[in-house]
Amino acid sequence: MTPFTLQPTDLIGNKIRLLPLKSEHFEGLFAVAADPLLWAQHPNPNRYQRDVFENYFEGALASHGAFLVVEKETDAVVGCSRFYDYDASTSSILIGYTFVGRSYWGKGFNRELKKLMLSYIFQYVDTVFFHIGAQNLRSQKAIEKIGAQKVSEIEVAYYGEPEKINFVYEIQRHQISGL
Repeated sequence: MTPFTLQPTDLIGNKIRLLPLKSEHFEGLFAVAADPLLWAQHPNPNRYQRDVFENYFEGALASHGAFLVVEKETDAVVGCSRFYDYDASTSSILIGYTFVGRSYWGKGFNRELKKLMLSYIFQYVDTVFFHIGAQNLRSQKAIEKIGAQKVSEIEVAYYGEPEKINFVYEIQRHQISGL
């Protein structure tokens, strides 16, 4: 087993590669994020605005667990996701702050992203949680398709943003066979 890190460098699937997020990735990622429809169901629907996205990106870098998602064949930027809030005492972690450009929706990119992240992290933890905005039906359905179950509702303050109601979803190591 490889040593545990929040930003492994070898997460490669059939369609995508995950690269540890770096400051030089900002412009390429913002070009994808600048689509208002991408954020329509998100707790922060203004994240398509540059100043709001800069805050998101700053939090991603500070997490030391964020990834730039690129299309393997073309190196085009697909989106972003991250590991955060690792808790060794409960053998758990969160995956979130995920977005995928609309041109990649419905084509298996988000599913492969989650599969890569879950397959890696379940070498080290027993439980993965996801915070998903209460109004974000698209993300709720997507996470349920991979076997996650809603376990609670909480108010979450995303990095530098006000608290919003989120649903907490959970998936345990033994549940990932469907990926």
